[in-house]
Amino acid sequence: MTSHRIAWTMALALSCHAACAGDLLAPGMVSTGLQETTAAVSPDGNTLVFMRSDLAEKDDTLLLSRRQGGQWSTPEVPTFSGEWHDSEPTFSPDGRRLYFVSNRPPHSGDAPLVAEMGGHRFPGTNLWYVPRETNGRWGNPVHVDGALNDGAMIYNPSVAANGDVYFSAHRADSGRLFQIYVSRQTPQGLAPPQRVELGDMTRNRMDPAIDPGQRFIVYAGDEGDSLGRADLYIAFREADGHWGKPEHLAGDVNSEGLENAPSLGPHFGELYVASDRQPAATFPKKRDDANSLQQRLSGPLNGSRNLWRFDISDVLRRHGLKDEETAR
Repeated sequence: MTSHRIAWTMALALSCHAACAGDLLAPGMVSTGLQETTAAVSPDGNTLVFMRSDLAEKDDTLLLSRRQGGQWSTPEVPTFSGEWHDSEPTFSPDGRRLYFVSNRPPHSGDAPLVAEMGGHRFPGTNLWYVPRETNGRWGNPVHVDGALNDGAMIYNPSVAANGDVYFSAHRADSGRLFQIYVSRQTPQGLAPPQRVELGDMTRNRMDPAIDPGQRFIVYAGDEGDSLGRADLYIAFREADGHWGKPEHLAGDVNSEGLENAPSLGPHFGELYVASDRQPAATFPKKRDDANSLQQRLSGPLNGSRNLWRFDISDVLRRHGLKDEETAR
C-alpha cells in the first residue's frame, strides 16, 4: 500500500456527474485510464510535467509534455526520471527549477528510501530539484538538504517566490494524520519545518499549493464538509500574518470523488486538480458490445485519477486579490 493510499483510504464510492465547469486536461494524451496526478505548468505555460502511475501507485514516473500549436504533445519521460519512484513535480515561480519527490537515495549506491506508517512500508520520499539550463535542457537532479527531508515522508512540495517550501508530511507534531509544513528560506539554507496552523489538528491536510506571494494556500483534506473522501480548500493570509479559516472551494472544483494534488497555473485563478470523478451510471444504458465496453472502461473517466483545469479567479477577487498581485 502506498503513502497516498494510506493517507486517503482509496476505497471510495463514486457517483459524480461528468459535466462540470472544469476542463479535462488533454483526454487520451495526458489524462488516460491510468493514474495521472500533480500538474506542474511552467511560468510561460508551454511545459507540463506530471506524474503517471498504475492505479495502486506502486510505479510512479514523471512525464513531460510541450504545448505545440495550442495542444499538448505526446508525453515523454524526461532525462531525470524513469529509474526511481518519482512524483509530485512543481516549478519554482521563476521557472528555473523543477522540484519533485523521489525514493532515490541521497548518496549514489545507497538503497532506495523506505518509509513506514501504521505498520505499512512503502517508498520513502525526499525533496529534489533539477535546474533548467539556459538552453532549455535539464541539469542533473540535486538533493535538497535540510530537516524537511527527515523521516522520508515529504509530499507535494510547493515553492513561494522567496524560496519558502511548503509541503505535507506526517511528523512528530502532526498528530494522528497529515499536516502542512513550511521550511523558510534563510541565508543559511532552508530552516527546520514549521507546521502551518490551519485549525483543528484532527483534520487531515495534504498537498499544499502556495500562491507565490503567500497570500493564499489551496490544499486537499476534509474540514468536516467534504463531499467525498477529500476535497480542496483555500485559506487566505490575514493582516496579522495568520491564516484565516479554511474555506471549501465552491463550484464544481469538488465532487463526490477524490480531489487532491492541487497546483496553481501561470494565469490568475488557474488551478489544476487531480480527480477520480466519473459519470454517474444510469440504466438501462446503451447496449455495449465488447469493443465499446473496452473503450469506455479503459478511457480517462473510468475512475482513475485525471488532471483537470479550473478557474477560481472569482474566489480570489472576492477576497480582494487582483491579477497582478498573484502574477509569478
